[in-house]
Amino acid sequence: MKTTLGIDLGTQSVKVLFYDYARKKTIASASSPLNLYQDDCGSAEQQTHWWTKALRDALSQVPKDILSSTQAISVSGQQHGFVPIDQHGQSLAPVKLWCDTSTELECREITERLGGETATFEATGNKLVTGYTASKILSFKKRYSQFYSQLDTILLPHDYLNFWLTGERVMEMGDASGTGFLDVKNRKWSDQALQAIDPDRNLKDCLPTLVQNNQIIGRVTEFAAGKTGLPEGTPVAIGGGDNMMGAIGTGNIAQGKVTMSLGTSGTVYAYSDTPIVDPAGEIAAFCSSTGGWLPLLCTMNCTVTTELFRQLLDVSISQFDEVVSLAPAGSDGVITVPFFNGERTPDLPNAKGCVYGVSSQNCTREHLMRSGVEGATFALKSGVDKLSLLGLKPEEITLTGGGTRSQQWRQIVADVIGLPVFILKQDEGAAFGAALQALEVLDQGQGSSSSDFYSEYYDIDEERSCEPNAVSQATYKEAYEHYQEAVASVATVYK
Repeated sequence: MKTTLGIDLGTQSVKVLFYDYARKKTIASASSPLNLYQDDCGSAEQQTHWWTKALRDALSQVPKDILSSTQAISVSGQQHGFVPIDQHGQSLAPVKLWCDTSTELECREITERLGGETATFEATGNKLVTGYTASKILSFKKRYSQFYSQLDTILLPHDYLNFWLTGERVMEMGDASGTGFLDVKNRKWSDQALQAIDPDRNLKDCLPTLVQNNQIIGRVTEFAAGKTGLPEGTPVAIGGGDNMMGAIGTGNIAQGKVTMSLGTSGTVYAYSDTPIVDPAGEIAAFCSSTGGWLPLLCTMNCTVTTELFRQLLDVSISQFDEVVSLAPAGSDGVITVPFFNGERTPDLPNAKGCVYGVSSQNCTREHLMRSGVEGATFALKSGVDKLSLLGLKPEEITLTGGGTRSQQWRQIVADVIGLPVFILKQDEGAAFGAALQALEVLDQGQGSSSSDFYSEYYDIDEERSCEPNAVSQATYKEAYEHYQEAVASVATVYK
């Protein structure tokens, strides 16, 4: 038995997936939950030792013979987090995460130093939004000035796990796209953006080696092997951001496909052979981890919304689909604008969740629950529409993330978007993508391109895939227009 290991460092947990590539089958998976510190000021933080403990705990659930079968490893990780490391490899402060909205002031300050939004686009290809890494570095300088001088290396979350496993400090092109200081079109650090973050220090000295193509970046050290039970010397691939690994895990490695991730955050992204820059800044101009680009829209409140409503309405996981099904498409006019943690797209970091259209006839838990699902889906529809306007022409949707377990939600996506929805049998998108990327480094040198190499490992789950319903499509077209009006109303209140 030989396996590759995909590790996914998420917001809520660390997952591990062992893939038997000869049998094309996942033979073991496990996860361990993570704490999250949040406050009313928008902070969202974790500690690096929480991540490594969760990784060890997840691996401890896997039989030893499977651990010892590991031939290669790849790490997927939540994007945009800022891990400040000193010269001894110690973290200098809590890690600010992608969903941290406390650095809005720093975003404006950096953008102004760059000369405004147009100049920021020219320097990086992206608008600088609150979730990106850049503003977190400036916030660290202000908040932890006594430690800032000790900053030796800037890492992202998946980079940190790579470092913990191998001792190597490396950054990958796709994940680096979400920092706000990578020139995405030219695939290099933006000197202008780095200088805008700190005019008095050359932050490029704190950036690790930037790698574009998948390769072995290091091997499991004696220390990491002792802590995890993984074989010492196991090669570790480059890894990447969870969206980039999700693209690999869902077969989004050629134009025409769109991946929609229904996780804590919601994402919509598509592969492109050329850079795609959105002048409005709603679609992020990211690089992929397969040599192309990955234009992407991210919302901050996807399963956040459904989990809040489940708790409020006392709906268990097992009851979820039944309760949602009791309300009709469009929820009889109930509209949820799901900006509970502020929002990135649209750029409203101070926004709050709002519910519109509630009456004495539709104020039921089934209407509210379905409206939460629909609101989270409407937020992602804008990304699919925008990708179409930018010339990518989506033909199908592949779903991934925890929300895909719901048959009702899968059908709502098909009806709202108006495209066929596919689910893969290997539906742990990011972790599976990481396992495939790990397999690719074992295969390197045999002459196959990434798309050719990966394609044989995808298997569609026909039973869980679905087609849009024409009647519901018509209902949702009108409901989406009302949703957009509601978003405009929220934007005037929470500027």
